[in-house]
Amino acid sequence: MSVIGTIENAVHRASEPSQLRITDIRLATIQAQGIHPILRIDTNQGVYGLGEVRDGAHPDTAMRLKPLLIGQNPCNVEYLFRRIKRYGGESREAGGVCAVEIALMDLVGKVYGVPCYQLLGGKFRDKVRIYGDTPSPADPTPEAFAEVVRSRHELGLSFIKFDLSARMFEAVPGAMVGSDTQHEYPQYRQFHTPGRGAGARISERGLDLVRDICRAVREEVGPKVSLCTDHFGEGFVTVDEAIRVGHAVEPFNLAWVEDVLPWTDIAGHKRVADALLTPVAAGEDLYLFEGFREAIETRAFDIIHPDMLSSGGLTETKKIADHAERHGIPTALHACCSPVAFMANLHLGAALASLMAVEHHALDVPWWTDIVTGIAPDYLTDGYVAVPEAPGLGIDLNEDVIREHLVPWSGYFEPSDEWNAERVGFLGHLVW
Repeated sequence: MSVIGTIENAVHRASEPSQLRITDIRLATIQAQGIHPILRIDTNQGVYGLGEVRDGAHPDTAMRLKPLLIGQNPCNVEYLFRRIKRYGGESREAGGVCAVEIALMDLVGKVYGVPCYQLLGGKFRDKVRIYGDTPSPADPTPEAFAEVVRSRHELGLSFIKFDLSARMFEAVPGAMVGSDTQHEYPQYRQFHTPGRGAGARISERGLDLVRDICRAVREEVGPKVSLCTDHFGEGFVTVDEAIRVGHAVEPFNLAWVEDVLPWTDIAGHKRVADALLTPVAAGEDLYLFEGFREAIETRAFDIIHPDMLSSGGLTETKKIADHAERHGIPTALHACCSPVAFMANLHLGAALASLMAVEHHALDVPWWTDIVTGIAPDYLTDGYVAVPEAPGLGIDLNEDVIREHLVPWSGYFEPSDEWNAERVGFLGHLVW
């Protein structure tokens, strides 16, 4: 027997890859820490792949891609990704494209009997560090922040994020100057216009509140725990205000401050990053390599923080992180998702040389791990999660638990024939 024949016989395959074809795409949407549409790509050989649309994104961002995928060989991941990526967009508009890419990678891993990290070039680590998200306290006092961070430290986490929301300043008397004004069009507050509030600025009382919260949190967990903070930009803090808040947190040695400005403002991020000693992390809403390139090459971000459910899935996010590494910029992975995308993040995190940590946003959802099989009850140990070794993502679905937590308008992977004849268009061209 030839060497090639010997290799072919040695490879474990769950199907015949050259004859594999996509036959259907279906969804089941659950409510956990957010709304999470889970995607399933079916094939003519029984093997299927699982992906996930980003939290809060509309499931239709995935279903509108169906006519471009039916009849295609799912093993041609790069070809199919190039075929569909033009129909995605920034933030939640990327949800469908990213879900499909992850499901294709899961499929290929199952077909060839290898874990997804192997499809990304192998792994740099056997376990991935987790950073735990915390809920924003209803009463924004230093004691309340210390309590929510303590709850994560008690789980064994050594990397914890807490929110310094811009809305916190509005809620605390005296934390803002010039905010006693009527908004001309209250309905437009949802757009978080920078500098909204007719010249309102964070007061010294507001900055003292920031210092008091950070001091209480740091004293609660001590110097061995990495801390980071999210959200004080939240769309309506100006560059100057972001720098003022950033200077206020510097004595507490945070791993990063995140989303200090609207995600579209790359130039503003650079101004803040250049002004602070604390690293600036951003990027959870950017789409594709092209979306990150300017921020990386101008060093507008000290840490890139892609969410693979917006940045392009597994392979594209690996390309983004590798480019950042060439410029001396590490990667942390944003993740607010079900166990499907969480496992995808573990595979990606294992394959990134410059990984800092992967987010876990569902630590307060008691049934979260029950959605799938393949995650042990004690999966989180000393702040790390072992990299899956089973083929593909390494999980399967637990139908009974998913059915229990479906949103009212979702079925369990019901037929989607109504999308078979839909068309997607780009720059006036139609694809049938």
